[in-house]
Amino acid sequence: MTRIPLTKSGVERLRAELERLKKTERPAVIEAIAEARAHGDLKENAEYHAAREQQGFIEGRIHELESALGNAREIDPSTLDAAPKVVFGAHVTLLEDAEGAEEVRWQIVGDLEADVKERRLAITSPLARALIGKEEGDVVEFEAPNGTRVYEILEVAYR
Repeated sequence: MTRIPLTKSGVERLRAELERLKKTERPAVIEAIAEARAHGDLKENAEYHAAREQQGFIEGRIHELESALGNAREIDPSTLDAAPKVVFGAHVTLLEDAEGAEEVRWQIVGDLEADVKERRLAITSPLARALIGKEEGDVVEFEAPNGTRVYEILEVAYR
């Protein structure tokens, strides 16, 4: 079976989500289904159907998280001695090769913990694949959906 790479903090976030789903959201949706059933005819009961749909989503997510955590290979980036190379778990500061470019910082993480808003980049993304094995000062060119992009690696850190 394929092991799923996750950072230590990613495992903690997924465990917290699983705990919340099991202890808070699952009981709440079960209660909502019971309440909707009490209203009578289930064929035309929109609350019942919405609650059942929500229950299906919650149960599916619980199954997905349990499976992922069962197959997880937890990697603590702070224990890696890969510097100055970019590897899984690295925090990489980049400068886009364009006028008025700003610095951006990404952490390379497993697919399940990727989150653009939190600046966590999936290891399977085109940018992450282009960064792996590179060092500070290297220029990286890769094909993005909107064309060729060029970045300079300013810093590689492991926290």
